[in-house]
Amino acid sequence: MSWARAVLQADVILVRAVHTAAALLLLAAAGALVLDGPADPWVALAFAAVIAVGERVRVTLPGDREQAPIGTAVALAYAMLGPLRGLPTSHGVLQVVAVTGAGTLAGLIPPLRGLADQARLDAAARRLLTVGFAATLFQPLYNSGALDRVPLAGPAYGVFLTGVAALASLCDATLAAVLHRARTGLRFAAALEDELHSLLGIGSAIVATGMLISLLAGEVGLWALPLFCTPLLLAQASFRRAADVRATTGQTIETLARATEVAGYTPPGHARRVADTACALGRELGLGTRDLALLEYAALMHDIGQLSLVEPVPDGATALLPQAEQQRIARLGSEVIRRTGVPRQVSQQVARLADPCRRPDGSYDRSLPLAARIIRVANAHDDLLAAARGRGLADQAGRLEALEVLRLERGRLYDPRVVEALARVGHRARDPD
Repeated sequence: MSWARAVLQADVILVRAVHTAAALLLLAAAGALVLDGPADPWVALAFAAVIAVGERVRVTLPGDREQAPIGTAVALAYAMLGPLRGLPTSHGVLQVVAVTGAGTLAGLIPPLRGLADQARLDAAARRLLTVGFAATLFQPLYNSGALDRVPLAGPAYGVFLTGVAALASLCDATLAAVLHRARTGLRFAAALEDELHSLLGIGSAIVATGMLISLLAGEVGLWALPLFCTPLLLAQASFRRAADVRATTGQTIETLARATEVAGYTPPGHARRVADTACALGRELGLGTRDLALLEYAALMHDIGQLSLVEPVPDGATALLPQAEQQRIARLGSEVIRRTGVPRQVSQQVARLADPCRRPDGSYDRSLPLAARIIRVANAHDDLLAAARGRGLADQAGRLEALEVLRLERGRLYDPRVVEALARVGHRARDPD
């Protein structure tokens, strides 16, 4: 069994372990609820109903990740719920899990396809485990009266809730990174960085809303649910508009990328092949979701400068041109991209993609963006493959020849790390078992 196959099987086992742990926890909670009966049933029903509604009004985050901010915030609030309108509550950890699970499943079932959506199942498992962890930190201390014996009144109580929420957020980010890494092959460190970055965005709003609901419920009761869920719902609308803007940007870039193909400057599908290879290399080198998105944009538009040429390059193979001509085309493409309104990093990456790794004095150019180095290797690889096919070489022989050419120029034109990443990616593609 190859190393890649072993890693794939380990990822599958890891995902199943997370799902199994969440399912067993939910079954234990449901069993305890049936045997002992719910404490404060109308309160539990109110929280479950809002969690279900929150599951139905999800929002898409960068990287095509879906999240239910309202459902998560309300579940977290129930896990940290102490007094309700001045009266103590008595629900425990297992009831918190049972109510969260019931609300989540109620939101997933219509439509039924939600139960077959792996991303939603991952999110549901994460929520159950995270909320169970938060409830374990809070509920035993509250129900045993330990919090009453410690001077945790006023601001100190808020600090305690903040600590519980922060630990629960880190737990959720870690679980999300584990599942994201298993699903996409992204390195764990990069996946965790993505999740922590998301935590600083809408994640902070989720945590703050959960804390406010749990705190204010002690004074205003269940009215805290609609009172503090409404601002989060408005924030979701803003995130949804931002997602629409991102989608429009992606469509614009795809259209511009095809301009060189329609005009006959590059072979059909060249931009997409380069982008796919570049993203595979980016994942191999540990880039996060945001950097991968910018890398894909730049790779799709890397040849846009060819539109300024009077005569097309044969087969659009810019990697076979003189160095100075490659750089001129890259600079012209960067100027075009800068005027399209896409993120400025994209034009900066395209402007540098033809620059060699080493300066004329032999020193390594550390200012060269990693994305530019990746795109240069991906573009040269596709151009060399096309040239090999033109000479009648089989695909396997063409790939070996292209890799050998890139290795001969590594350290001068091409980044050695990127070339070796290409070798690893190609090896896994040829030998999946």
